Amino acid sequence: MKRPVLSLRLKIHLIVGGLATVFVLVVIGLRLHGMRETVREEVVAANRVASQLLNRTVWMVAARGPGAMVEYLQGMGRVRANDIVLSTIGGEVLYQSPPSPYKAGRNAPDWFSRLIVPPLPVQVLEFPSGGRLTITPDASRSAIDAWDQLLAIAATALALLLALHAIVYALVGQTVRPFGKIVAALNRLEAGQLDVQIERLPGQEAAAIGAAFNRMVEGLRARIEAERRASVAERELSDRRELARWIDHHLEEERKLIARELHDELGQSVTAIRSLALAVAGRTAGKDASSEQAARVIADESQRLYAAMHGLIPRLAPLVLDAFGLADTLRDLVERTERSQPGVQVGLQVQLDQVQLDAETALALYRAAQEGLTNALRHGQATAIELSLSADPAGARLRVDDNGSGLPADWQARAGHYGLRWMGERIEGLGGGFAIRNREPGPGVRLDIWVPTGQTPAPAGRAEPGLPAPSPAVPAPAATQPPVLNASKEGRA
Repeated sequence: MKRPVLSLRLKIHLIVGGLATVFVLVVIGLRLHGMRETVREEVVAANRVASQLLNRTVWMVAARGPGAMVEYLQGMGRVRANDIVLSTIGGEVLYQSPPSPYKAGRNAPDWFSRLIVPPLPVQVLEFPSGGRLTITPDASRSAIDAWDQLLAIAATALALLLALHAIVYALVGQTVRPFGKIVAALNRLEAGQLDVQIERLPGQEAAAIGAAFNRMVEGLRARIEAERRASVAERELSDRRELARWIDHHLEEERKLIARELHDELGQSVTAIRSLALAVAGRTAGKDASSEQAARVIADESQRLYAAMHGLIPRLAPLVLDAFGLADTLRDLVERTERSQPGVQVGLQVQLDQVQLDAETALALYRAAQEGLTNALRHGQATAIELSLSADPAGARLRVDDNGSGLPADWQARAGHYGLRWMGERIEGLGGGFAIRNREPGPGVRLDIWVPTGQTPAPAGRAEPGLPAPSPAVPAPAATQPPVLNASKEGRA
């Protein structure tokens, strides 16, 4: 069964009215106690006076016989608050005092008489002549007086309670009236009206609640606006990332096309030119020295052009990546770097744990490794470089450490860094992040890159162990937030 819900006004009214009623009942109880003591004192005193009076005078009258005693009692009449009965030893009533004329015919209710009148002693006087005088206290008149007083008190208390209830109800209604405006404002806010405001309300508490409500609405509007802007920014960022991925995809396709054209068309043409030049040189050998020399120059230049073109193809598009995978492509990159840089030692550690990387992720990590090697050699003059690649179901991490000169203190303020910027855009487009910083301890630079594999979403807001926390300046979509995202993604270009 649902309990009825009482309003604040009714609750306050019931509390105040209940306390007032309890107070009135306590006052009436104290008054009843006083009435009981008053009746007892009055009746006992009257009984004691009557007993002493009759005890002294009735003995003298009793000596003249019962008739004289009856005559004496009739002459004395009614003794206040006492019933006097003269009887013989056998129980025959000779005389009984008349009833009191005070408020004749009226008596207090029996329950009230039992409540207000205490037990009183009965006096009995026996005479040698055979008479018996019984003096019984009579508190009926005192009880009716107390009853009339109680009725007057009760009527006055009832009138005061009714007046108090009316006053309290009106005052409480005026006091809680501002709360109705607050409830109405809350209902409007619940309906979606964010422009609701409460004017200054009377009363300290109501004014404080109204001011707090207005501040809450202002904060709510600001938060909703901030969330709207964040949503728009996130959507725009997502669009930019998609555009960047689309551009990167087409650039890679164009690079692959150019690399294939160089390998298939231009490479064969250069090889044919060299073959023809060597044939001409062979035929003119010993016959035309100038023609033979020109033919051999053409052959040598064709050989250098072929070597340069063959070295350019892996930079345009790592064709081996599609055929053999990222690990073998990185090994090929390391071998080519060591051949082109004889004084440099390049180490490679790969631990993929059977994680299959998609083509886009593998290409991004390969390009990042290229950028890291280029920066270490070109700007840091490093002599030792260490590449490490690891992967798990959550993501893949690439780390490039070198022993070069390190990053200058003002490197972030310098112009350039286009390579790192483009790499950062590519990594962010995949939902990853990167950080670059000087190694501690020791010389050189460390480049950390993390890219989600797409097999298990990375928990939002959780940083990958060992890497800096995501930058608050760059939002990332939920469930793909990169565990690494340095606030400044620029470095050595």
